[in-house]
Amino acid sequence: MSNKLLENKICLVTGAAHGIGKAIVERFAADGAIVYANDLKEQNMDQWAKECSEKYNTIVKPLYFDVCDNSAVKTAVMQIKKEQGRIDVLVNNAGIVTYEFLGMIDSNKLKKMFEVNVFALINLLQLVSRLMTRQKDGSIINMASIVGDKGAKGQLSYSASKGAVISTTKSAAKELASNCIRVNAVAPGMVGTERLKNAMQNKFDDKVNEIGFGRLATPEEIADTCSFLASDRSKYITGQIIGVDGGFVL
Repeated sequence: MSNKLLENKICLVTGAAHGIGKAIVERFAADGAIVYANDLKEQNMDQWAKECSEKYNTIVKPLYFDVCDNSAVKTAVMQIKKEQGRIDVLVNNAGIVTYEFLGMIDSNKLKKMFEVNVFALINLLQLVSRLMTRQKDGSIINMASIVGDKGAKGQLSYSASKGAVISTTKSAAKELASNCIRVNAVAPGMVGTERLKNAMQNKFDDKVNEIGFGRLATPEEIADTCSFLASDRSKYITGQIIGVDGGFVL
């Protein structure tokens, strides 16, 4: 009998080509899951997915679609259902982030951020939870952020969108609990992705001093928490926002 944490679980991870999403796919594959990895750009993950499948002796399959395209999302979900018969885990990881002060917020950028970070997340949550309701089982993991709870100077738009993710998570958890579907969120602090490094550049020293552990999180540390929430070891946990922030004080 295998002792892999996610043995044979069918998982869909959005925003999987880079950073945290990529780390989640690798962790899930290492833990024995069959993983459908979504990203927007065609052929972005083909070679990596093949290598992951071989390395971990499982299936990592790229799925290219825009999470904001409701028709494409539905087609993708139905494809997984047709090929695997079920979806056990959804990780709503796809998201965009901007850094601007209140007076500089652009309404079009704000709308796009909510489309990706909130509306697309809710649409996927709706579609996948219907399948999970028939199964009477499933785990949905939303990617929140410490700023969605605490707020952040110069990130009002992003904070607002992640605050919406947090409240969505709590409400969905209450609605879906009777069908044995768990809905939780992971709220990272500062994670050492390329995107963050490019955005922060020379501001790192000051920010790192505010982290209790004295360093940035790695994407793999966020992925470890997601693997726990995807697994049966968290089967009595729902409606929780789990901070993975190393003691970060905003």
